[in-house]
Amino acid sequence: MTVAEQTTAPTLVFAWGNPSRGDDALGPRFAEAVQSWQLPGVECLTDFQLQVEHALDLVGRERVLFVDATVDATMEVSGVPFTVTPLHPRRDASFTSHALSPQAVLQAFADTQTQPPPPAWLLSLPGAAWGLGEPVSATAEHALHAALTWARPWLAGEAAHPGMPAHGVVVPEGPPAGR
Repeated sequence: MTVAEQTTAPTLVFAWGNPSRGDDALGPRFAEAVQSWQLPGVECLTDFQLQVEHALDLVGRERVLFVDATVDATMEVSGVPFTVTPLHPRRDASFTSHALSPQAVLQAFADTQTQPPPPAWLLSLPGAAWGLGEPVSATAEHALHAALTWARPWLAGEAAHPGMPAHGVVVPEGPPAGR
């Protein structure tokens, strides 16, 4: 184990989004709230988008919770304020390394490290307002509150895995894609 791995928090909350674009701020706002809890062993990281270099932020982690806003209107209609999806490494079909999916970040980790990536999940928070300078919508505020209520015990180590959220849905992703 390297010195960096010895000082790395075992749990990473990696949120992304643009705080200036309404509900796109959900990821960073989630991370800010979690950071304020000062939970031992939990580190938060935010950015505007995922990039290939973020694979290195996963080194030494035991688990990762990726957090982002989504335009999934079916969640709002069905009354589900958020979803949690297990993730597996998978290459993106994109032609750039400047806007990756969490699965592609996990794949970049697998491609560059000598061990598989840590277990990871995607917490998706539905949004409705995306305009520059728009405030966060009531729907997004509800989703954020519900997700934070669910996340705290898991992040604090009181639950072994994300499990079934009280008011959200764990969505199985299916088997890992071939490399």
